[in-house]
Amino acid sequence: MTDANLSKRTPPAKPFWLLWSCQALSLLGSQAVQFALIWWLTAETGSAATLATAAVVGLLPQVLLGPLIGTFVDRWDRKYIMLVADGAVALVSAWLAYLYFTDAIGVSHLMVALGLRAIGASFHSAAMTSSTTLMVPASLLSRIQGLNQALQGGAPLLSAPLGALLVAALPMSSILLVDVITALVAITPLVFIRVPQPATSQSTDSSFLGDMALGFRYLGKHRGQLYLLCGAAGVNLVAVPAFVLLPLFVISELQGTALQLGWLEMIFGAGSIAGGVLLGIWGGFERRIVTALFGLAAMGIAVISLGLAPAEIFSAALVSMLLVGTGTSLVNGSIHAILQATVPPDYQGRIFTLVASVAGAMTPLGLALAAPVAEVMGVRFWYLAGGVTCLVAAGAATMVRAIMEIETTATLPEDPARISVESPGPG
Repeated sequence: MTDANLSKRTPPAKPFWLLWSCQALSLLGSQAVQFALIWWLTAETGSAATLATAAVVGLLPQVLLGPLIGTFVDRWDRKYIMLVADGAVALVSAWLAYLYFTDAIGVSHLMVALGLRAIGASFHSAAMTSSTTLMVPASLLSRIQGLNQALQGGAPLLSAPLGALLVAALPMSSILLVDVITALVAITPLVFIRVPQPATSQSTDSSFLGDMALGFRYLGKHRGQLYLLCGAAGVNLVAVPAFVLLPLFVISELQGTALQLGWLEMIFGAGSIAGGVLLGIWGGFERRIVTALFGLAAMGIAVISLGLAPAEIFSAALVSMLLVGTGTSLVNGSIHAILQATVPPDYQGRIFTLVASVAGAMTPLGLALAAPVAEVMGVRFWYLAGGVTCLVAAGAATMVRAIMEIETTATLPEDPARISVESPGPG
């Protein structure tokens, strides 16, 4: 089925934009509160091991539970998954606010809360991403993903100073109520908006494990999506360590300070916003895969340039980092749009969470390699290796027919009855 055919059977996009706007506000509030929580944890413990544990707790639900969460999303009503997920996050924040107010808070409470928040976010993200395909015309998918990338890049830039302002002005119990309020903002339109659901089909099995197996089987039969997943995992394995080592790179190679590190992180966010806005306005090339590979190649050149940046020309590092952020948005936004346009709606929960799980699992593996390799080869090695990996992956993909034809060989359902059914509204 072509994008045009799917878009003709898609409801008007106005409800989606209302939902997206409220979710964007909720994301900003959640990240500001997350900043405050991590700051409290840092001030309270002063322990690097505790902070590393908190990071792992936030990552593990996506890596370990992704296939399970995706299967639930494809079996259950996605509207109610988002309602319950947002409501659960609000309840967790209210519970933490009570613990802070009664001075009963402990590090263990915060770890539990971070894990529960991550689980709720994973459910919500999978349900929202899978619902997008049935709420907007397929021709808008690239632009929407561009805006999502701009949001993901811009939220940290706004949430960090907002979180710092909240920490300076309010007690933690009051800060957490901000998260409760923004979660309620996200929930309110969901009560009234009808969210289309994919009709049941051969993508469902009588058992939960059977449904999960069908998701793996789908990827095995669709080589284009499978190769994209493998490519993303490979790039993450080599590129992620480079940016984890960014503070060390700034100190040892650029002879910089925390100020230079802050500028690089800020310019990366600005690049992510620029790439997302560019994709949102332009929409990319006619073939989304071309946009993705163009962005990957540009990102590879930029990462190599960053690794070669001389200490005496810090502006070269800034320009390189700006291009890294821009390329990242073009790649991620285009790939998400490709999957939304080519994976049947009743499989999307499983496929999106499986992609996130596999790509995310490369992060701890890459981090395990980062320090020992950097000690032998130097920190610059990771930037050169990461950039070369991006270029090789982009070049190799152009020679793989399954990848280059992924948008023309997609097998979407032809029966209109399978496209969607409406989630019941209030009453």
